Amino acid sequence: MTAGPSGLAARAQALGLVAPDRSGRSLASVLPAAAASLGVLDAQGRNAAAQAALGLPAAERVCVVLVDGLGFENLSDRSGHAPFLRSLLHDGAELTCGFPSTTAVSMGIFGTGTGPGRTGMVGYSARDPRTGSLANLVSWEGAPDPLDLQREPTLFEELTAAGVRVTSIGPARFAESGMTRAALRGARYWAAESLESRVDAAAFELMTPGLVYLYWGDVDKVGHHEGSESWQWGDALELADRELARLRTVLPAGTEVVVTADHGMVDVDRSRQRDVGRTAALQEGVRAVAGEPRAVHLHATKRKGAAALAQRWADILGDDALVATRDEVVEAGWFGEVAEHVEPWIGDVVVAARGRATVVDSRVQSARSIALVGVHGSLTPREMRVPYLRLTV
Repeated sequence: MTAGPSGLAARAQALGLVAPDRSGRSLASVLPAAAASLGVLDAQGRNAAAQAALGLPAAERVCVVLVDGLGFENLSDRSGHAPFLRSLLHDGAELTCGFPSTTAVSMGIFGTGTGPGRTGMVGYSARDPRTGSLANLVSWEGAPDPLDLQREPTLFEELTAAGVRVTSIGPARFAESGMTRAALRGARYWAAESLESRVDAAAFELMTPGLVYLYWGDVDKVGHHEGSESWQWGDALELADRELARLRTVLPAGTEVVVTADHGMVDVDRSRQRDVGRTAALQEGVRAVAGEPRAVHLHATKRKGAAALAQRWADILGDDALVATRDEVVEAGWFGEVAEHVEPWIGDVVVAARGRATVVDSRVQSARSIALVGVHGSLTPREMRVPYLRLTV
């Protein structure tokens, strides 16, 4: 008989939370599977295992589309707005992202095939242990050199070294961004602003065999400002669906197409929002608050005080969060294997919000960020489950 989960893993499971998948059905497998599909195998067998797990056949051309914020449950609930994507939905057409379920973490996972414990991309923001200041791992403001923090080779580098033509398509501002240099380095970059122009670019690039990665961020943007249950989000999904349906018609025959996402989204309940900046008991013993409202990293004033800090936060937040120490989350595998240089970037205490609860800090967060409607980062199924939609043109 196989033993069930214990400790923090058992607590999370009992609460209906979703831990990052280790079986191969995760965002970490998408690019390794694409590499194997294109005939690029690695000595450790990672790419072949990912290909088998995701069922991606051999091909000369692969197009991977990542729609930021398009969670599996978000898509399923609003599938009436997306007839093309709905036609690809079926049982098992999903993966899990990593924790925290947020873009910075997921792009590290997606780009390297490894977890945040290896990439160092452990949240929207993180405390730099060398300076004590907060680093934004999306804009890269206040962050170290991308190659110093994120030391893992990327799949784009691996493919390019193997002679595969790799093109990344996204907005011009991402071409030399810290996140691109950290997680997606190694590809030729094609700057295009509208989704229509990105689809056209993908079609042009795949006239030649190789891999194209296409990113679209507006679904996430609308979700943050209007909510994932808003009519505006439905409109954003409709636009994405129309252009992805057109993508199928303009790509060369035989192209394998994969559509996935970096995370899902929940809409906040303002009555369940805690503000560290206005709650003295939440400030006690805390040196820094990092992460984001659904996945908080707390850095303690005294490292040995982590257990007491975790207990105090757990008592205050009650059913609105699962609170654990760094040692517990590392043991539970929430960050995957943790490299020595990455460990101090993880909070002494980690807070995973439940339901629609959030934790903000008005001392360091702008009023605009606190007012966001759609959020993500925690371990709820709605945030952790992402689509894995596949078709052969």
